[in-house]
Amino acid sequence: MDNKVIDTAVRQIVVFRVGQEEYGVDIQKVSIIEKMMGIARVPTTPAFILGVVNLRGEIIPVLDLRLRFDMPSREPDDDTRIIIFRMGEISLGMLVDMVSEVHQMKGTDIESVTSITNDRSLDYITGVGKMDGRLVTLLNVEKLITDLGVAV
Repeated sequence: MDNKVIDTAVRQIVVFRVGQEEYGVDIQKVSIIEKMMGIARVPTTPAFILGVVNLRGEIIPVLDLRLRFDMPSREPDDDTRIIIFRMGEISLGMLVDMVSEVHQMKGTDIESVTSITNDRSLDYITGVGKMDGRLVTLLNVEKLITDLGVAV
């Protein structure tokens, strides 16, 4: 008899698009989702840091996921959103092409990427979720934030 523990916990995942790819993050890490707003550029930051926004008096850096993932940038449109994450005392906005849905996903629907490869670039990925016949790449928001170092 196999004593393997099966993860039946249900997670709510915010699903969004960047280019043709679908990504997801645990909704518990999301503070708020905002429409595109004015972003003030900050000199000497990496190109993928678009700048900062003033959200209700809090200055929040905004990262462009397209640029972070080496995709070509594009002009924001009516679907463009900034997902604001809060990790302890740190807030970070991520510019995405569109937020499509909040989806409930069981732990059994999530595959680890460590079985695919041990490439360090996959540090930003916690797994791949199977959702209604589609695959959604689940992002490690903490790793994206901590890798920014002093830029945050």
